[in-house]
Amino acid sequence: MPSPRRNVEVRALGASASSSSSSSPSSPAHGGGRFEFQSLLGSRAAGADPTCARLRVSESPVHRRGSFPLAGAVPSQAPPPPLPEEDRIDLNPSFLGIALRSLLAIDLWLSKKLGVCAGESSSWGSVRPLMKLLEISGHGIPWLLGTLYCLSRSDSWAGREVLMNLLFALLLDLLLVALLKGLVRRRRPAHNQMDMFVTLSVDKYSFPSGHATRAALVSRFILNHLVLAIPLRVLVVLWAFILGLSRVMLGRHNVTDVAFGFFLGYMQYSIVDYCWLSPHNAPVLFVLWNQQ
Repeated sequence: MPSPRRNVEVRALGASASSSSSSSPSSPAHGGGRFEFQSLLGSRAAGADPTCARLRVSESPVHRRGSFPLAGAVPSQAPPPPLPEEDRIDLNPSFLGIALRSLLAIDLWLSKKLGVCAGESSSWGSVRPLMKLLEISGHGIPWLLGTLYCLSRSDSWAGREVLMNLLFALLLDLLLVALLKGLVRRRRPAHNQMDMFVTLSVDKYSFPSGHATRAALVSRFILNHLVLAIPLRVLVVLWAFILGLSRVMLGRHNVTDVAFGFFLGYMQYSIVDYCWLSPHNAPVLFVLWNQQ
């Protein structure tokens, strides 16, 4: 038979165990005990791994209920949005742009190499006076004055018709070249000396070459409307080619200026031929000229 004293001790131990179990954090009687225990574990883990701490804080029930985040937790930032497709394309140079820059670099390099008469101290400086004489032969003022003189001395209707259209071609050439030079505004090469014969305001620009356009225009006009022997026809073609080459050798123009000038002069004759002036479609001009 158990003693009364032992029964009292057993009851006391049972009471203390029941009171300790009721006051433990995991007891359902304390609603926030389990959450506080998880928060404590999260804060301890934050010192070891911040990434895991951020994940646990975002997944915890306390965070979902709207309470403040833990002191050691750092809110995650969203990655920046990607660039639009058109912006990514603009950041890369296009193939056409690279090709144009390469051609421009080759043009400048070749023009500087061919500018052997740009100054008296150049490698071919001794032939500079001859090149300047060629420059005068392709200038617009001598051609305009010569055409007007021949037109005043002509006594045949056929001769006047040809000279009238040559005058029209020269005026058209001056207008188009001045317009393009004013629009493009490309400077002349750096090794050029501004000692040209009778320059105007737009002559400080380089593109296109007015001498090259005039050489191509006049040579095609002469070959189509004058009866010349074969040696003279070859001489006309050589004059146009050497005149264009002299523009680069003197340092007046780049290679592309002369090349485009030849093309423009060739096309200008097509315009003149299409708008050919005659006593039938422009009788006023011929009547006025006859009265003079």
